[in-house]
Amino acid sequence: MIVDTLIEKIIATQNPTCVGLDTALEYLPEEMQRELEEVYDRAAPEVRSRLYFRRAAQMVFAFNRNIIDSVYDIVPAVKVQIAYYEELGPYGVMAFEKTIKYAKARGLVVITDAKRNDIGATAARYANAFLGAKEESGVSLRLPRADFPSDFLTVNGYLGSDGITPFVEACKAHDKGIFVLVKTSNPSSSELQDLTLTDGRTVYECMGDMVAAWGEDTVGKYGYSAVGAVVGATHPAEAAVLRRRLPHTFFLIPGYGAQGGNAEMLKNCFSGQGMGGIVNNSRGILCAYKKRGGTYYEAARAACLAMQADLASVLGEICVK
Repeated sequence: MIVDTLIEKIIATQNPTCVGLDTALEYLPEEMQRELEEVYDRAAPEVRSRLYFRRAAQMVFAFNRNIIDSVYDIVPAVKVQIAYYEELGPYGVMAFEKTIKYAKARGLVVITDAKRNDIGATAARYANAFLGAKEESGVSLRLPRADFPSDFLTVNGYLGSDGITPFVEACKAHDKGIFVLVKTSNPSSSELQDLTLTDGRTVYECMGDMVAAWGEDTVGKYGYSAVGAVVGATHPAEAAVLRRRLPHTFFLIPGYGAQGGNAEMLKNCFSGQGMGGIVNNSRGILCAYKKRGGTYYEAARAACLAMQADLASVLGEICVK
């Protein structure tokens, strides 16, 4: 199962770090940014936007490829946030597709961060695009498909079960996984997620319980389900509640670094022996060169190793019980 594969890669690298490829144009080195400005300035007005976005997307993929080549042997996974590619239009979506396929070719587990959800029929189309098409989907499988073959997909469960069931079915059919938003790292998450229901549970506890139920039939050999939860590092008390409540749920943990989370804060997301979660870091790795100097990809590798040491200082050796 894909969740077992992720766990085995975490154990092999002793590094529960996920590199977030949220590649904004302002993260590119100055020489790349200068070239983009020149492309824009030199182009005729009628083709300026097209040429600019095409070259920008090419640069983003080149940047990502070098990052991947520099870290694939020391981290288990990357998380590719689709919004950074969609803002570049069709060329950006092509760079997104190339990025996830290149990362998979390098042996990394790929998490697409798209937070998809809708009513059942539309959710099924999202599942087809990111997790694999079903033959009864109505799309001829003999034709070329512009799909995005992710290992995991982030989804929003707040439409209820009929918006999640198609994703769970795709996970079972194609050995994929999802991470459902439960307790997110943003400061305003408490406005909704911390509200108390009539049965005494908070909204995030209710969502966590639903995640556990959705994943009951997808538990792998290490005791974790392919239906995981997004639990932010910036809410350690709530993370402790969820970790106790969801012993078989694997956590995707955002918020480390630029959002204020640190290793001590996120330790509550993990079970014994450092199991049960993977920690995303985007800006702290992609932009490490701005503080460390050197090339961006060498600095990214150094940042991954530093994060590994930081996490190990709290989690210890990662191993199966």
